[in-house]
Amino acid sequence: MAPAIESASPLPDEVRGAIEHAAVSRVKWVHRDCVRANDYNPNRVAPLELELLVLSILEDGFTQPLVVLKDSSGYVLVDGYHRWLVADEPRLVARYGGFVPIAEIEADPVHRMMSTIRHNRARGTHAVLPMAGIVRTIIEAGVPVPEIERGLGMEPEEVDRLADRSGMPERVGKRLAKAEFGRAWIPS
Repeated sequence: MAPAIESASPLPDEVRGAIEHAAVSRVKWVHRDCVRANDYNPNRVAPLELELLVLSILEDGFTQPLVVLKDSSGYVLVDGYHRWLVADEPRLVARYGGFVPIAEIEADPVHRMMSTIRHNRARGTHAVLPMAGIVRTIIEAGVPVPEIERGLGMEPEEVDRLADRSGMPERVGKRLAKAEFGRAWIPS
């Protein structure tokens, strides 16, 4: 089914095509039991905010789908962990029957992690050690640092700090070993 598009003038084919192929144009409802949490989300929400999220969904309905990736056992979350979590709350189960809206994307495991970070960075807080673990996993997967910086919206120093926190100070050391230093920096 094509998405409903309201426009005062005809849309160019490439714009219409982009809209029709956007994940949000293919939202569907699945039971929350078909969706599972990822094992790396560094985003944290306090209990009071979770109750506020329940109230928001009760008052306004689901206004954002969960972002998921299909795999052999159903769907794995990319974004929307806390919406998925509270969807099991009895008042929401009574209203929605345990169903949640999903928008499906395609990504390999490393880029799935990067997508999770991009979705969450602007609106949540991230625990440092889980975030450092994600950066380490991405580095170990062989993703070039410039791609990590672009994909996670980070400066080189932030990637270095997180890599260092996750037990990878050798990465920074290797990079600095290639740098040119004055004679005052050479140990005697």
